[in-house]
Amino acid sequence: MITRCMSAMTVGLAAVNRWRESCGNAVTRVRSRVILREMASAAVEVVSREVWNEAEDGIAHEVLKMSTEEIIQRTRLLDNEIKIMKSETMRINHELGAMKDKIKENTEKIKVNKTLPYLVSNVIELLDVDPTEQEEDGANVDLDSQRKGKCAVIKTSTRQTYFLPVIGLVDAEKLKPGDLVGVNKDSYLILETLPTEYDSRVKAMEVDERPTEQYGDVGGLDKQIQELVEAIVLPMSHKERFENLGIQPPKGVLMYGPPGTGKTLLARACAAQTKATFLKLAGPQLVQMFIGDGAKLVRDAFALAKEKAPTIIFIDELDAIGTKRFDSEKAGDREVQRTMLELLNQLDGFQPNTQVKVIAATNRVDILDPALLRSDGLIVKLSSQCQMRRREQG
Repeated sequence: MITRCMSAMTVGLAAVNRWRESCGNAVTRVRSRVILREMASAAVEVVSREVWNEAEDGIAHEVLKMSTEEIIQRTRLLDNEIKIMKSETMRINHELGAMKDKIKENTEKIKVNKTLPYLVSNVIELLDVDPTEQEEDGANVDLDSQRKGKCAVIKTSTRQTYFLPVIGLVDAEKLKPGDLVGVNKDSYLILETLPTEYDSRVKAMEVDERPTEQYGDVGGLDKQIQELVEAIVLPMSHKERFENLGIQPPKGVLMYGPPGTGKTLLARACAAQTKATFLKLAGPQLVQMFIGDGAKLVRDAFALAKEKAPTIIFIDELDAIGTKRFDSEKAGDREVQRTMLELLNQLDGFQPNTQVKVIAATNRVDILDPALLRSDGLIVKLSSQCQMRRREQG
């Protein structure tokens, strides 16, 4: 195409040169103008002929059969469609801008709502809700009944229970019954999951500073130290070896002996060797006045231990809650027995945790309940001779 245009331009230039040469007199000037027109029309005819010949090769067979009026009408229709598409594009762009502004506004509202004080609630139950049967045409449609997916039942701190067809900003897969959540005080939508709540008394049981005691600080208890290492330290530090050998380690250790024989010192040395979290519970501390309060302390203590595993729970003066069960009409005695039953439940639960070990100490092993002295736990005896030997070495 470019070559043909160049040839046409060459013909035109040749005609112009001829016109300049013939400008000597008026007659030749008129003649030259006629020649120039002839040459220009010939060049245009050549170019147009070539262009149309190429265009005809690419036109569809249907278009070739159409008349000029039909082609003009089709062109007008296409122009109208182009105008409609342009207007539709402008409308969509306008809606897009409005949507972006609305999203920005809603994002700001969500930020404001999340900064407002939350209403603390607990997830009671998660439900899978299917839409109800299709209602008749023209009837009022309840949007909540048409929703699919997870719904939740929550109980607020004001002791009110609510059903949430829409859970909120938290993914339903990340929620489970019993979770502590923060909800909006007006719409009750779940905005955020909160950390697990533990009793403040249980948090105070955690020893912040890691124990620094060593086995060398305890003298005269080589046999007891060896038994303690095999029962507590090795199952926590070499867990995979016990699993490969199929050995079921004991759940805990009960150390008994006269006061001053090093029971607490050995427990702290074990915690230092395993680099584990150390929770120190006192038996009298678990005896509470209100019903279920002592059992709740035991549950929270084991829940905190599982969260901070590996953990060693040291229960001193176990005889305060671990006495033999007997029939009593006193409410205080029954509450102590409930606390001991909760301790047994945590030790022998359906979900045992090998990274949580219990070390209990007492100087009255003769009054303990037989359930605490079963064969699945290792009993380490610290005799009075060890106490005398430690005093001599001291």
